[in-house]
Amino acid sequence: MSSAPVQSAEQDSVEMSYAEAIRDALDIALGEDERVVLMGEDIGVYGGAFQVTGDLVNKYGEDRVMDTPISELGGAGVAVGAAATGLRPIFEFQFSDFAMLAMEQICNQAAKMRYMLGGEVSVPVVMRFPAGSGTGAAAQHSQSLEAWFGHVPGLKVVQPATPYDAKGLILAALDDPDPVMIFEHKILYKQKGLVPKGRYTVPLHKAEIRRAGADITIVASSIMVHRSLEAAELLFDKGVSAEVIDLKSIRPIDKQTIIESVVKTNKLICVYEGVKTLGIGAEISALVAESAAFDYLDAPILRLGAADCPVPYNPELEKASVPQVENIYQQALALCRREL
Repeated sequence: MSSAPVQSAEQDSVEMSYAEAIRDALDIALGEDERVVLMGEDIGVYGGAFQVTGDLVNKYGEDRVMDTPISELGGAGVAVGAAATGLRPIFEFQFSDFAMLAMEQICNQAAKMRYMLGGEVSVPVVMRFPAGSGTGAAAQHSQSLEAWFGHVPGLKVVQPATPYDAKGLILAALDDPDPVMIFEHKILYKQKGLVPKGRYTVPLHKAEIRRAGADITIVASSIMVHRSLEAAELLFDKGVSAEVIDLKSIRPIDKQTIIESVVKTNKLICVYEGVKTLGIGAEISALVAESAAFDYLDAPILRLGAADCPVPYNPELEKASVPQVENIYQQALALCRREL
């Protein structure tokens, strides 16, 4: 598959939902390269658990858009084997939680094959994971497990927060020779935004400053980017200028963007939906503490993650178990006012 440069802002764009942007990327990929195949449970006639693949099976046929049996271990294994032997498979899990059933294929096979075979074989598989809470789907269908996969050398892990990035990161993932895990937040599927027509890519390793600021750095990912931006508006009304960084990539992490921001603002709060303990925020905190930015800190680094409990089914408890706009606002304000 040929690589294309990131296209300019002047390129024609259309408004799409996050889900439509993903489908557009899949459509482009299938049309460009016969090696690209989609695999997953109910992605054919049904259109996917969250209707993301839609009617692509009608356009490309069942040989390119394949319904797999109800076996995540088996389906993921087929996708990994197909990638190792020349195809460009995109495998969709119905829920990210179900990836636990395929950890052998993802973490022991896909992630390690290139290393163990001395670089003679690559595994260019893309895996898509509908993730996160907010749908009332309870403890076994609402988790944020991206940190698990970020711990595995050989995998690349990204979390698009916008329709633009959802499309661009999928197309970039298909150009990559290594396994790429894409965590798509279920609540974001209906979010709309401007998306360029045609092919473009978004770098798999680069964070983005969504809002510039001078008083505190908020590093967030996925849906927490949007909540952090809302919190930044509230902070602005209190005279606090917050810089919001969209992490985008969990592995690799764009260390330089984070460090430069902390040097400027002297304060850091990490916001993520995964469980706080041993989560992404711990890694970000450590990389700042181990860098030259540590000497610029004038307040403790804060981690704001999910509670150490399974995601509750009750909607109010579910909401209370993960960071919300008010939590981010209050914690950031307290940090700036040295009230912690």
